Amino acid sequence: MADHEINAGFMPLFDSAVLIAAREIGFAAREGIELKLSRETSWANIRDRIAIGHFDVAHMLGPMPLACNLGLTPLASDTIVPFSLGLGGNCVTVSNTVWEGMAAHGAKSDLDPLQNGAALRELIRARAAIEATPLRFAVTHPHSGHNYELRYWLAGCGIDPSREVEIVIVPPPFMADALAAGRIDGYCVGEPWNSVSVVAGKGHIATVKAAIWRASPEKVLGVRKSWARDHPDALSALLRALHHAARWCQDPSNHHELTALMVQPGFLGQPAEIQMRALTGLLDVGGGVLRQVEDFFLPFDKAANFPWKSHALWFYTQMVRWGEIRHTPTNAAIARDCYRPDLYRAALKPLGVALPGANAKVEGALTSATPVGSSGAGLVLGPDGFFDGRIFDPDQIDTYIAAQASGLSPLP
Repeated sequence: MADHEINAGFMPLFDSAVLIAAREIGFAAREGIELKLSRETSWANIRDRIAIGHFDVAHMLGPMPLACNLGLTPLASDTIVPFSLGLGGNCVTVSNTVWEGMAAHGAKSDLDPLQNGAALRELIRARAAIEATPLRFAVTHPHSGHNYELRYWLAGCGIDPSREVEIVIVPPPFMADALAAGRIDGYCVGEPWNSVSVVAGKGHIATVKAAIWRASPEKVLGVRKSWARDHPDALSALLRALHHAARWCQDPSNHHELTALMVQPGFLGQPAEIQMRALTGLLDVGGGVLRQVEDFFLPFDKAANFPWKSHALWFYTQMVRWGEIRHTPTNAAIARDCYRPDLYRAALKPLGVALPGANAKVEGALTSATPVGSSGAGLVLGPDGFFDGRIFDPDQIDTYIAAQASGLSPLP
């Protein structure tokens, strides 16, 4: 009989693999956990079910716990993040018609965010000149990395995401169908839903998260704060199980077993060949053109599971930038305290694994793989650059927010 029973929700995205592997490969059971997984169809369901106590923990969008704690959700709830489920994994996919228009303005199938973003800008301006309907892009949720990285990319390429395009919400499993039906012109989502459009011959990948912000945060383990307080041993055991599962998922020798697991209808339900693109970073961007993307999706390497407070604070700056929340010292503190590296360290210290010595870091500053201070095993981070060359120093958050508001670079 298990020592702990934990109810967890997840979305059918490849980056739910760490949570699924924890149960299916037996890592949770070895830690004395009966992990019960529930597959959901929208992030709103995940958000609401953890708020009302149906789930103890959940596969969540990185910014979503911040939104819960800042009162931006219909059912505000205290949610913490003691573990990240991986880095990267998203793409921006456009319809074939939009891609043809971008190509006419210089876009290439190399995933370059600067050149392809400039081409999209010129296409948007050309359409505006003939009073065409603005392009409609979909993201998975208002408080998502998808929304903020899409907006960051567009704004960095001279496109006003609040006025020159329309951004709507579509659940991840419906993205490819919405594009094929002509209801949207493009979207930002995690794999495999970009490759699904490419395989169907309906879409073209314009750029990827790993090019917009390399080694950047995506999904996390969201935990009800009250449950974490009342069940500290269960939470620590779960974090250890997820650590072992993440390392197992990263290992190439396990990739065929992992994709065979995820192909089941109750999990991801997509062919193994499509899933393997996320694991290898070898993407068909459209028309059979293959591109290798380094660090496309990292479930374990480069401290992928550490809940950096600087990740939480960058998400917070984007909430401020796009008018979702007012910047105050209190709000910034709520965002900072949402991510809990202390709980991560406490759970994993007995394993002797690499534990970063700091709680936050300057984001976008590493241009190459760099050894950093850690306890336990050695740790290498980076590269982690933003496509526009900017950096985010969490100790200079006021300056960064002011620079974004003025349209200037946050660089000193």
